[in-house]
Amino acid sequence: MPGSFERKIREEEGTEVDAFIAGMPKAELHVHHVGSASPRVVAELAARHEGTSRVPTDPELLAEYFTFRDFAHFIELYLSVVDLIRDADDVRALTYGVAEDMARQNIRYAELTVTPYSSVRRGIPDVAFMEAIEDARKSAEAELGVVLRWCFDIPGEAGLESAEETARLALDLAPEGLVSFGLGGPEIGVPRPQFKPYFDRARAAGLHSVPHAGETTGPQTVWDALRELGAERIGHGTQAVRDPRLVDYLGEHRIPLEVCPTSNLATRAVERIEDHPIRQMVDAGLLVTVNSDDPPMFGTDLNTEYGVAARLLGLDEAGVAGLARNAVEASFMDAGAKARLVGEIDAYLAGWVGGGGR
Repeated sequence: MPGSFERKIREEEGTEVDAFIAGMPKAELHVHHVGSASPRVVAELAARHEGTSRVPTDPELLAEYFTFRDFAHFIELYLSVVDLIRDADDVRALTYGVAEDMARQNIRYAELTVTPYSSVRRGIPDVAFMEAIEDARKSAEAELGVVLRWCFDIPGEAGLESAEETARLALDLAPEGLVSFGLGGPEIGVPRPQFKPYFDRARAAGLHSVPHAGETTGPQTVWDALRELGAERIGHGTQAVRDPRLVDYLGEHRIPLEVCPTSNLATRAVERIEDHPIRQMVDAGLLVTVNSDDPPMFGTDLNTEYGVAARLLGLDEAGVAGLARNAVEASFMDAGAKARLVGEIDAYLAGWVGGGGR
């Protein structure tokens, strides 16, 4: 049964702030490639591979399928969708479909977390994989106005073999859109320091460091990401608020947090949405960005996440625009692109306020 906050969100759907969010130009920094596949795309892939997958072929059944008991169960179901991506055509269709969904939300720029190891180890040739995501990226920018950049991440649960292969793919076959190097998957039993050599190599090659940390474990995981992996942004960082010294460090060094409220609720990283620490983060002066993580799997999208954040933080349209500017600031866009997108956000807000809403 939905809690009081979830009921409140449903009752308030369609408010002025929601309408503002829907039209606002946005950037997204923490969103996964396979995890962004829409029910339509997942169902089509499942139908293509029917008989060899347990993923439902009916889009309406996917909501029930994507009901997670805990984080480990989420990883299990996530990997069942990964298994549907079996050739370069699947990769291209998935990637372009993600961009189409982003365009419908007025997302202008996104750094998409891609796990090439999972696809290459399933038999997709590495060069074909790179060509597929790059073809989709270029088409998305030309046809949809959505700029995509890649974060290649290590699936931590697959161990150091996956780290070595991800580093090879990132450094030897670096696609044009690649900007960063990450680490995903479960944190429990997957200590961050063991991945230091791979992050050192990636950073030496000019890639930014953006590991997940402090989602389902404590503040020490965030410290390890900062000290051992040279993290420039923290994926989630949900538990960072438990350590005042860490909060001070994040604030002093202006290290952004990629916050994903509904994801944290779905994976039981927080028990109730009302308990999400985003308010503590903002009150502490941290650079908070709002993201959707694996949107269809969690029954959300970026517009919805902005709405959740607005309600948790008590924001009006100007406050929501401030969150959008945070994402631009924390992104790896060049200075000119950042200025243009901030200009779009500011012009949108000015037009909205000047026109009394739309």
